[in-house]
Amino acid sequence: MVRRIIQIDQEKCNGCGACAAACHEGAIGMVNGKAQLLRDDYCDGLGDCLPTCPTGAITFVEREAAAYDEAAVQARRAAACSGGCPGSAARSLHTAPAAAQAPAVPAGQSGPVSRLMQWPVQLKLLPVEAPFYQGAKLLIAADCTAFSRADFHERFMRGRITVIGCPKLDEGDYAEKLTEILRRNDIREVLVVRMEVPCCGGIQRAAETALQKSGKFIPWQVVTLGRDGNILD
Repeated sequence: MVRRIIQIDQEKCNGCGACAAACHEGAIGMVNGKAQLLRDDYCDGLGDCLPTCPTGAITFVEREAAAYDEAAVQARRAAACSGGCPGSAARSLHTAPAAAQAPAVPAGQSGPVSRLMQWPVQLKLLPVEAPFYQGAKLLIAADCTAFSRADFHERFMRGRITVIGCPKLDEGDYAEKLTEILRRNDIREVLVVRMEVPCCGGIQRAAETALQKSGKFIPWQVVTLGRDGNILD
């Protein structure tokens, strides 16, 4: 049947993931850092995704497409996060990093506050392009590091986009994706925070390889933490 359905311009898409988060039917997903219409029969043609797109990459077209299948959508929802959890949709939090300011303490709140600037944080889930990378200072941290220091948010995350991973437990090599993040975005500096244990060397090597292959000169630093959280170098 011919009906109204969305179309996503891959050239305009910046990989922010806002449309995927807005699509309650699950018709849109992130594939290789870009939004794609995954299934015609999941798209209801109402366009909840349109106003969320910051680049105007989404439009309506009239074309031959499978009819909207509400039963299939309900079955997908019942399967919860199977095949693509909405919790992986990229979004900015607090102040944009280009402003060179960390998020302020909310009115009426006392004590420590989160300094997380974006979501997600796991390297495997992050898109290679997103607005929050522009003008950013990048923190590449082994995921154990945040548990070793009580002041990790203030000392390392404040004013930085946070990327975490575990080179021992995660499959694959981080270097290729990190290279693309550095190459495609305006990253101003890189801070690598790792533990003293040998397996953490993998995240440092991946960052060093990415910096070399990106073709850019980006200031960078490595901080190594002891098991007790003390800074060793």
